[in-house]
Amino acid sequence: MDMTPQRAGRKEWVGLAVLALPSLLVSIDLFVLLLAVPRLSGDLGAGSTQQLWIIDVYGFLLSGCLITMGAVGDRLGRRRLLFGGAAVFGVASVVAAYAPDPTTLIAARAVLGVAGAAMGPTTLALIIGMFRDPRQRATAIGVWLLSLMGGSAIGPVVGGVLLGHFWWGSVFLIAVPAMVLLLALGPALLPKDRPERHPAPLDLTSVALSLAAILPAVYGIKELARHGAEPTALAALVIGLGFAAVFVRRQQTLRSPLVDLRLFKRPTFRTALGGMFVNTMLPGATMVLITQYLQLVTGYGPLRAGLALLPAVAAGIVSTQVSPLLARRYRPAPLIAAGLAVSVLGLALLTTADTATAVVTGMALFNVGAGPLLTQGTGIVVGAVPPEKAGSAASLSQTANEFGFALGVAVLGSVAAAVYRAGAPAGAGDSLASAPPALLDQARAAFTDGLHLVAAISAVAIAVTAVVCLRVLRHLPPIGQEQEQRTPEPASQH
Repeated sequence: MDMTPQRAGRKEWVGLAVLALPSLLVSIDLFVLLLAVPRLSGDLGAGSTQQLWIIDVYGFLLSGCLITMGAVGDRLGRRRLLFGGAAVFGVASVVAAYAPDPTTLIAARAVLGVAGAAMGPTTLALIIGMFRDPRQRATAIGVWLLSLMGGSAIGPVVGGVLLGHFWWGSVFLIAVPAMVLLLALGPALLPKDRPERHPAPLDLTSVALSLAAILPAVYGIKELARHGAEPTALAALVIGLGFAAVFVRRQQTLRSPLVDLRLFKRPTFRTALGGMFVNTMLPGATMVLITQYLQLVTGYGPLRAGLALLPAVAAGIVSTQVSPLLARRYRPAPLIAAGLAVSVLGLALLTTADTATAVVTGMALFNVGAGPLLTQGTGIVVGAVPPEKAGSAASLSQTANEFGFALGVAVLGSVAAAVYRAGAPAGAGDSLASAPPALLDQARAAFTDGLHLVAAISAVAIAVTAVVCLRVLRHLPPIGQEQEQRTPEPASQH
């Protein structure tokens, strides 16, 4: 009996493009909004608190609903959930574009976050189902990652063009054509997935507990990054962690949990998921500092800073496309470890960088090295579960990335801020943006010292991650090659 997986044809590849385009434009939408905030705030009369909610409410609801939407897609059908999310996203984008006041815009952004959570894990789960051949699947995941990374590359450019010719609402409307295209072509191109035959009812208590855990935790982390260890931020974080403990305990008692904690007993699963978490957490914070460096230290405007980062983003895009090809010849463990070694080299360069060219080069090297972990790690996480559970696994992967980025910005951002306060002269303020002209040179030097230290911490952590991946994932074969003896995954030693 031939056990060779069926290879995808033209229909699946066109379907991948239909799935990738909305991901690209949603990613663009996130970046162009940052450029539009000053203008829309003036037009709508948004105060500082309302501005923060306009920016943050999308991320709050996206993070909070990912796990729930992954489970809903597994039970009801991912294609159905994807189309519903796309329709809601398109309508909410139009409402946001023509919002008459800050409250309406905040509400529309909240709905966009929920719709985005419905689309994210379902898109990845559908890709896994469409591409059964491991080699094609790795390439498809690389294309999907390309669409996400491409948004960060062209977002500032698109935003600059739109805001130069149109009103601020245009940054929301760019996602609408992609959603219309998905709804028009998706039914013919995307296969009907098979939800669980007799799905257990969604445990609403678990849904409530996950929201009660994630939303306060994300809020607390973001506030820690902005204002330091204030009581409100710490209380929110503690509340979130408390509900997370209750959530975990409940999952251990359910026959059909929202999150199958047994997955974490698999060393390959938790290593791949943990590796991606670290990969997002540490360099994510470094990336935020680099964008500030380009604008506040070198004096670049937002558009020029975005253009300056294009080589670094392009390096990451190339890496995510080449990595699946290399994975056909080399085992994941040495490939991921070698890539992370290049990332460490880039971070090491950042520990001494004092020019825009050196900073961008260091970031480019990091992005080159991150490609194998992003592509192989995503495949390992989602491939660790049966096809009918792919949505839940995809949601865990994306939740780890969301939390990793937020936690990295909070923790390492606080480290950089502490270094700045220690090195900046009295009267320079708490941040480089508030430093008076007379003290600007010393303040810039203090900010650069903070960037150097964060890069050094990240380099050490990424090096440790490389060693762990090399050790734990060593039994995995190259993509598309049968594992010699079909031996089971080594049992955890912990």
